[in-house]
Amino acid sequence: MKANKNLIFILGALGGLLYGYDNGVISGALLFIHDDIPLNSFTEGLVVASMLVGAIIGSGGSGPLSDRIGRRRLVLMIAVIYIVGSLILAVSQNMPMLVAGRLIIGLAVGGSMATVPVYLSEMAPTAYRGSLGSLNQLMITLGILAAYLVNYAFADIEGWRWMLGLAVVPSVILLIGIAFMPESPRWLLENRSEQAARDVMKITFNDETEINTEIKEMKEISAISESTWSILKSPWLRPTLVIGCVFALFQQIIGINAIIFYAPTIFSKAGLGEATSILGTVGIGTINVIVTIVAVFIADKIARKKLLITGNIGMVASLLVMAILIWTIGITSSAAIIIVCLSLFIVFFGLTWGPILWVMLPEMFPMRARGAATGLATLVLNIGTLIVAQLFPVLNSALSTEWVFLIFAVIGVFAMIFVIKYLPETRGRSLEEIEYDLRERTLGTEPKQIK
Repeated sequence: MKANKNLIFILGALGGLLYGYDNGVISGALLFIHDDIPLNSFTEGLVVASMLVGAIIGSGGSGPLSDRIGRRRLVLMIAVIYIVGSLILAVSQNMPMLVAGRLIIGLAVGGSMATVPVYLSEMAPTAYRGSLGSLNQLMITLGILAAYLVNYAFADIEGWRWMLGLAVVPSVILLIGIAFMPESPRWLLENRSEQAARDVMKITFNDETEINTEIKEMKEISAISESTWSILKSPWLRPTLVIGCVFALFQQIIGINAIIFYAPTIFSKAGLGEATSILGTVGIGTINVIVTIVAVFIADKIARKKLLITGNIGMVASLLVMAILIWTIGITSSAAIIIVCLSLFIVFFGLTWGPILWVMLPEMFPMRARGAATGLATLVLNIGTLIVAQLFPVLNSALSTEWVFLIFAVIGVFAMIFVIKYLPETRGRSLEEIEYDLRERTLGTEPKQIK
């Protein structure tokens, strides 16, 4: 039983690994694509951004779809889309094929970002929801590290097709694995039967009393006669929906994707060679995985908001130190400093903002609109990623590097103020308790209390 439970969460989070891999792999592949397919600064940005455009479409459409057909079926479809996109990238002969492959991959990326956190959150017992929800971010970091390792392995032969095409392997594993995974109990209660929900919860919950309590709370929420659309447009959800979208946007524009997408470019600007630059990203990816593993163990032990604020302080400090030192001694003399500061940034992000966003987004939204609302928030997240991917090369060319990092530091300060003032605390509370509190805290809504 325990092995089955672990397998459910690991395979359920595998979509995050693919998201991380396809995000990280392009940074190394771009160094060699030019030899076979000529790209200028505009078309290079288009290749990077096309995945993000697809992700915006995928995350926006997958939320309502997951509420309609179920989390598991949608992940199955996402795995197929990953496979198709990866194969197209591996055999690309021109820029339009690259863009098409990245766009298709983006549809899967957006879908997995919106669906996987919801699936994990709805499968997990309350006491372990933070840790199990953090598995999505852990898989993302493993995917990024795998991409960096593959980039380094194929750098000598300039094998960018292998770099992009190897995403097929985890895609096939996800396709096979998810076929044997159960559906979310909350979706089953809404769309099938109470017994179907109980059967799944018996796999992931250890306590029959806890199952009974959560089933009771789910039924009380389910008894409120509202459709997904009526909840999404209701005045009582609107403030939380805005907070969730802003939260997701901040996670991306805080600077992490500038590092993930363009770390080799930053290292090259600091005077490192191509192979050394890629090796530097492997080090950053390794640190990201290690600290995210730590985050899995602390996510349910420390308040979510306290973790986020601590992360903001650390990330801003890292960026400020790096900016000041580059300004005083110059970027070509700062390679070691840049590696250390970027690594510290990754440490604080990986412990806090990286995993906690994916834990909190599905926690914040009501059961009947959880997929759609999380999808909308991840749509905004992908817009933030697109903005960073498109603007960072422009800023890095127009401004000196220290000013670019200073801009991200200022954004980090605003993100911390946002967390302190607006973000709710969700640790240690069932999803239904959070939903009742959300309804009661908003104007004109006084539902029955959970007994």
